[in-house]
Amino acid sequence: MSDTLLIATRKGLFMVSRKAGQWQITGADFLGDNVSITLTDRRDGRHYAALDHGHFGVKFHRSTATGWEEVATPTYPPKPNGYEEHDMWGRPLNWSTARIWALEAGGPDEPGVIWSGTLPGGLFRSTDHGQSWEMIRALWDHPKRKQWMGGGADLPGIHSICVDPRNSRRMWVAVSTGGIWFTEDAGASWAQRGEGMRAEHVPPELTHDPIAQDVHCLAQCPAAPYRMWVQHHNGIFVSSDEGKTFSEINGVEPSAFGFPVVVHPREPDTAWFVPEVKDEKRIPPDGKLIVTRTRDGGKSFDVLTKGLPQSHAYDVVYRHALALDEAGDRLAFGSTTGGLWVSEDQGDSWACVTHTLPPIYSVRFA
Repeated sequence: MSDTLLIATRKGLFMVSRKAGQWQITGADFLGDNVSITLTDRRDGRHYAALDHGHFGVKFHRSTATGWEEVATPTYPPKPNGYEEHDMWGRPLNWSTARIWALEAGGPDEPGVIWSGTLPGGLFRSTDHGQSWEMIRALWDHPKRKQWMGGGADLPGIHSICVDPRNSRRMWVAVSTGGIWFTEDAGASWAQRGEGMRAEHVPPELTHDPIAQDVHCLAQCPAAPYRMWVQHHNGIFVSSDEGKTFSEINGVEPSAFGFPVVVHPREPDTAWFVPEVKDEKRIPPDGKLIVTRTRDGGKSFDVLTKGLPQSHAYDVVYRHALALDEAGDRLAFGSTTGGLWVSEDQGDSWACVTHTLPPIYSVRFA
């Protein structure tokens, strides 16, 4: 089990470690800077951090033996001369990196490969540990890419990347809003997946269109890659055929809305969620912070509350802010109000590490 967490926040990157049975903050980097997401590459132990400096743009850093070094940032190509493209609001769409929204290591057979998903929808690959990047033009130039729409961030973005543990050339990415896309040739060609999901906030003729689906988070079981879980804008969906088709999980209480999902590394029927009240409020149901867990593929859900605040809790947990360790026993999540909780027993009970961090964007076991 991992004894270290990396916490990306609005005002820095924090390291949290388990010492003498207690979790505590043990380090901080980039204090005052907006850290959007991190990655620990389990193949070599390197850490990566994406920073959003606002006016000064996006930067990317890699850990060294003595600290951090700035390396290349995924960069969009220039627009062709005379080319015009607009976002869903009719504003000019800039071909530039507005945010690094996803980071994922390649397979064990491709050392140095890192994948990055960005706003406004570009997918990038590095083959040299982030020293340089190439855009996956086959996805960016796909005719349907122009149908992607912005969600809460206005711009469309790639937020989930799942590399097939059986074959590193096979990969799924999820777009908000643009559904799920699949490649089996390392990005040279792409196909839409996600039949069976529904979007209730679009015109009726688009309700079941895969490209209209606002996938909040996509997760895959490493030991059973055919099983994929989706936390969707209006529900929870599960697939048993590598994302080709999905079934909706109905009757989830107290809410089927949320942002994150994680799935057990060896048990494809076990997954965890953090529910919220939907668009109208975006707060925990009844002001109670809870985690839900299914162990039977969505037939039933446990409502996990032990150690979590059960009154006047208004913590929102973003899609990258719920983490499960490689053993499948420890979970951790952070909230927009700066709270961080850890469970040692698959969510049966929780301990609050701190409630004074800046708003938390990403939680990762290192």
